[in-house]
Amino acid sequence: MNIIFAGTPQFAADHLKLLIDSQHKIKCILTQPDRGSGRGKKVTPSPVKKIGLDNGIEVLQPASLKDESIIRSLESMKPDLMLVVAYGLLIPKDVLDIAEKGCVNVHASILPRWRGAAPMEYSIYSGDNESGISYMRMNEGLDEGPILEIYKCKIEEEDDLGTLESKFVELSKKNLLNFLKKFEKGELKETPQ
Repeated sequence: MNIIFAGTPQFAADHLKLLIDSQHKIKCILTQPDRGSGRGKKVTPSPVKKIGLDNGIEVLQPASLKDESIIRSLESMKPDLMLVVAYGLLIPKDVLDIAEKGCVNVHASILPRWRGAAPMEYSIYSGDNESGISYMRMNEGLDEGPILEIYKCKIEEEDDLGTLESKFVELSKKNLLNFLKKFEKGELKETPQ
């Protein structure tokens, strides 16, 4: 499939690597604008941007996805799918509707338990003993679209944000490409939240 990938942090970059090493074609990457970090507020590119540049993939960093020129640019790529992993910007309906097969989000919790930002942190903070990743068809609501597949893992007492994120990446290493194959063939059932 021709895919537009939208993501920003390392968690998203780990998913992008899986796509780059697959038969799918990344038409472009959407990631948040470069920001200052650390003590000196040195402006640094996101982990997703670094991987995109290293692999010769076009990287777009709009401050908003409501810009008509961005929308036209994305439409011209004629994507089959937009895959979103921890992008960090709201995606308007005009953009959600661009890809022929729609927009899928890889969300770092078992929906609908923790919608929105920081789902891994909330899982740990709340003492959940299980979490996972949800592959969800996006709609205009915040993490409210129908669920396509869920992959679960245990949260151990010693788990922290880093170890839980690693478990989620491992879940996608085992399942993302097979999920995309089933998605492309229309073999997945959508379950409303």
